[in-house]
Amino acid sequence: MENFNKLFFHPSFNDTIEELSRLNVQLPPNPSYQEMDFHLNTYPQNGKLISKIEDIKSYSLSPKKGEKLARSNITLCAYDESINKFSGLEGAAFLTSHSLIVHHKNDYLPLNLLTFYFYTRAESFSKNSPLIKYSQDPETDSKKDYVNDRHKFIVDNTPNNSILFVDGPLIGGEISSYTLKLNNELLKKNVVPLFFVKNSNSNLVTDNIEELTGNYNSDMHWAYRSLKTGERTNLFKYVDQFNERNAKIFCYLKAFNVSPQRVEIHSSTFEKHSNQLPDLLDLVYYLLLVQGDLKNPQIRSISIAEKYARATLNLIDIDKLMKSSGIIPTMNQERFGW
Repeated sequence: MENFNKLFFHPSFNDTIEELSRLNVQLPPNPSYQEMDFHLNTYPQNGKLISKIEDIKSYSLSPKKGEKLARSNITLCAYDESINKFSGLEGAAFLTSHSLIVHHKNDYLPLNLLTFYFYTRAESFSKNSPLIKYSQDPETDSKKDYVNDRHKFIVDNTPNNSILFVDGPLIGGEISSYTLKLNNELLKKNVVPLFFVKNSNSNLVTDNIEELTGNYNSDMHWAYRSLKTGERTNLFKYVDQFNERNAKIFCYLKAFNVSPQRVEIHSSTFEKHSNQLPDLLDLVYYLLLVQGDLKNPQIRSISIAEKYARATLNLIDIDKLMKSSGIIPTMNQERFGW
């Protein structure tokens, strides 16, 4: 664990800020919080649902079993990120904190990586510096840089033989292929990755089970109505008909009398660790109860990772740094921070 309790800066972090200063680029003092939210696009439309892993019914969860696993010698980790976006006339900058925490005895050990990228449609800017990224679609290109940094950060630093909780979907729009590669690399380290979705309009279950079709607005709606607190649905399997690698095992879990969550693992993870999954779902339930946040229910581990991500962003005074570099803020950014 010697790598933890540290904050790292991406190798190009300071150089990028210096380059913006050299080019007299100004950024606004108030960033907008950028939600890297792939939750609403969490499976392609060309897949099929296979529901024979378990009988279609509710399953009770045991917080006592979850607590027992949490207090065992197993290593628990969690990943989350926090992103600030600075919108200027010359382009957009993204300041990201990647956060990984490990449960350690009676404390949490954090590890954070800060990255800073600037994207512009002005070719003349990018031609003068390799640190200024030319982009016709900064939102898409920023996501590509984000997932590449996330991949390396998680793979390089997640301890072998651990359980890793990741905030966000396994299969989510344009990041699916990146996340599948991440999953494969983690399995090589005997890490069990679990992915969490809190908000979703998915109707994969309700559209494919005849007796449910037309009765619910979404799978989340169905799970909320069907489950009692402390229960989960049966496990479902989803497979993309055109790409069998896009396959996941998932269930919905209701810890409180609020909207449930979806827990996802890749089919390859299930093949290797299926015997552990019931215990891991008890662990998830226990960690949700420990956190006890009804307004924003998430497991304690991810909540701690999120807090470190946001705290490390606040360590960087971009306003002070950018006053010497000079990018002119847009009207909305100047007034509202977005």
